[in-house]
Amino acid sequence: MAKHIPHPESRRQFLLSASVAGGVIILNSALPLSKAYAAGKPPAINIGQIAPMTGSAAEFGPYYRDAVQLAINQINTAATQVFGGPIIDKHITVDTTTVPTVGVQAARQMIDTNHVPAIVGGWSSGVTVAVATSVAIPSGVLQIANGATSPLITVLPADATADLLFRTTASDALQGIVAAQLVNGEIFPEYKFKTVSTIYINNPYGQGLSNSFAKAFEHRGGKVLAQVPHPEQVQPTYKSELSQALKDKPDLLMAISYPSHSIVFIKESRDIFDFTSWEFTDGNASEQLLQAVGAQSLDGKYGTAPGEDTTTPAYKDFAKQFMADFKYTSIPPFTASAYDAAMVIGLALAKVIANGATDASKITGATLRDQLRIVSNPDGPEIDGGDQARVVDMLKMIKEGKKINYTGAAGPGDFDKDGEVITPINIWKFSGDKIETVQMRAAASIPKE
Repeated sequence: MAKHIPHPESRRQFLLSASVAGGVIILNSALPLSKAYAAGKPPAINIGQIAPMTGSAAEFGPYYRDAVQLAINQINTAATQVFGGPIIDKHITVDTTTVPTVGVQAARQMIDTNHVPAIVGGWSSGVTVAVATSVAIPSGVLQIANGATSPLITVLPADATADLLFRTTASDALQGIVAAQLVNGEIFPEYKFKTVSTIYINNPYGQGLSNSFAKAFEHRGGKVLAQVPHPEQVQPTYKSELSQALKDKPDLLMAISYPSHSIVFIKESRDIFDFTSWEFTDGNASEQLLQAVGAQSLDGKYGTAPGEDTTTPAYKDFAKQFMADFKYTSIPPFTASAYDAAMVIGLALAKVIANGATDASKITGATLRDQLRIVSNPDGPEIDGGDQARVVDMLKMIKEGKKINYTGAAGPGDFDKDGEVITPINIWKFSGDKIETVQMRAAASIPKE
């Protein structure tokens, strides 16, 4: 079983507890790869991960790392029972700092040094696209993003023929529509605005979601007064951007950014411009933002996020095990989808081994890719993730040559021709000192525009 690094109480403790070199955080397994070739043992590969362990979204990285670790632990426990040993040797997590150039450098080092055939991540669409186009696709590495929601990913030219970039969360083409429905009073009739400006991080995530929202809102008769980008690097002030966004006196300001940026411009919006009518998106479902700005200012403010149906057995079992194993008290957006990304890689790997693979060095990104839709899509029986016994059942069925249709903690794992899945969109709000989901919008209920 891959070695578990205990949940750090602080970034300092995390850096002390992990092996760090050039931004690469390595979680070593208890089983050296050489032992995987012993008689009767299955081949074991390394799995990589790109995550924001420091930088503007650092609060989310440990959740994603540990969600992947949970999936790996469950896969290896099941594989030991079914195949005679673990099938994942090392889980290597590299810190992207939520900056594309850093993510590319860290991912390249991980691929070159640790020879991972598959990567989970990332959280930022900007980082995800950069890593995919510059490193993963050219290297033939499978990449499954857990929190990259830009519509650009659906039509990314670099992946047009490679088919190596997948994701386990919904595109912002859906979130933009739900955000527009929310602002337009279609979800809560008493919550309705006629004019909106957006301030967004200038990367594929921010651009894509701002444009998706604006198109859907104006389709409903609303007016978007301004769409104002801000740099990816955190700035000391956003007064210029706020002046542009607020000059025509919008009824609402839509914040499409990451916590470290939003902390600055939300405070300035309140303290300098006396403007406190805000709505948020997934990047700001942040306890860090809540603590920095204050519950009094944020209480009752709504947001949207690609989410999950928390009533399903897969989500309930995942959440129970995740919080018990890693001592968390909450689960931010894209944590369940990180678990799903690692789980489908593990299931695809099990299928490769069941098909006769014995040499880990010959298991490539394309090899795993070719089995993804087989273990995740119809026609097999639907089997929920999240529970160790069900993971064992899935590996048994795979070994016996039976079909399975994995249903994830975040939703169905049915990958379409573009490597996309459809998951629900959640509406959340700041409620006192907490962040709570107030409504889940099933994909089938979301209009096309």
